[in-house]
Amino acid sequence: MSRVSSSLPITHNLHALQHPRLFSIFSSSRVRVPAFPYRRGMSTSGVPTAMTTTPPTSSNAGDGTAEPSDVLVQYVVLRRDLINTWPLGSIVTQGCHAAVFAIWSHVDRADTTAYLAASNIHSMNKVTLEVKGEAQIKNLAEKLKADGIEHKLWIEQPENIPTCLATRPYPKSLVSSYFKKLQLCK
Repeated sequence: MSRVSSSLPITHNLHALQHPRLFSIFSSSRVRVPAFPYRRGMSTSGVPTAMTTTPPTSSNAGDGTAEPSDVLVQYVVLRRDLINTWPLGSIVTQGCHAAVFAIWSHVDRADTTAYLAASNIHSMNKVTLEVKGEAQIKNLAEKLKADGIEHKLWIEQPENIPTCLATRPYPKSLVSSYFKKLQLCK
């Protein structure tokens, strides 16, 4: 078997070693895993520098404007009544469905592209919040829709149950006001 060729620390290669198919892919002499951009330097807080800086953003949310240093964030909102009655894995899966759908369906937006950029991929900011139940999540979805905030209200099928909501990535200053009254999901 050939040796794994990488400029990453050995800890990043351990993931490939744990899965035989991945190891065979990464052990090819033609494949080289590049160093992550955030490895270049550290801030004074010990956080990699690319994680403390935010790429320039341009807002696609109506007439609002974002500050150049505004952090990009994706909001995920879950229903507390389902958290109390459904298995945790099912709730997490619902949130994942909504988050991926919101990103994928708005991948052409400048904010989404910046959120997914290689320099930002290890510092995606998400805020997971909760509402009491179905009525509250539907109300939130209607308010976001009325104000042009792009999001996905995930409806579990075939039961037709609205389970969660996720926005596409936005500058925090443009969308945080819609979520300030909601509690962090615990």
